Amino acid sequence: VHGAGVPLAQVDEFEYVNPVDSSVSSHQGWRFVFEDGSRFVFRLSGTGSAGATIRLYLEKYEPGPSGLDGERDAVLAELIAVALSVSRIAAFTGRNSPTVIT
Repeated sequence: VHGAGVPLAQVDEFEYVNPVDSSVSSHQGWRFVFEDGSRFVFRLSGTGSAGATIRLYLEKYEPGPSGLDGERDAVLAELIAVALSVSRIAAFTGRNSPTVIT
């Protein structure tokens, strides 16, 4: 798997460690990290498996200021395509576009 031509470095099920009390929340989602530091994360949001929301978080590494002025969708297009291909989210949900983008 490559994101924008960058090889995938790591895939893991991540956990959150609270910096205040050091408590650990396991099974928080799946993280795909590329060699340049770009990543996408899938996680479920909700109180149960019925009616839960699938969240997709995207972060793209830009090595310098020249890439910071780009239009969001254009800058993330290749990373989005890889995430959607890997997850097959449209096949599983029947949705071809998100209901919310923040």
